[in-house]
Amino acid sequence: MVVKTQSRGLGITGLHVGATNVRRYFPKNISSIELQLDHLQIQCGLKPNFWRGEPEIFDPRLCAWLEARHMHTRLDRTPVPLAMIPAGKNSYRLQPVCINRQTRSKLLPAEA
Repeated sequence: MVVKTQSRGLGITGLHVGATNVRRYFPKNISSIELQLDHLQIQCGLKPNFWRGEPEIFDPRLCAWLEARHMHTRLDRTPVPLAMIPAGKNSYRLQPVCINRQTRSKLLPAEA
């Protein structure tokens, strides 16, 4: 799935997952997910509002990674599309994605 960075100001960056993705990929009974950020694995809590119109993930470690890897050159703080690829139960690998014809092949789940 494609998600976008969401900035709430300098130093507060998270992910906007989108309501459709939430309904499709995130069961309501989970309270956290694991994100693989390059060589780092973190667990991010999902707030109840995640399923009620605020499909966003904010975590200090995620913020630091996004700021260092994707936002440091964007003075205007425009959203950056990222691929959130299933990597196990309630686990996703986050990586850059180019929006073009080849995007679909880049979004396939990793083999277990």
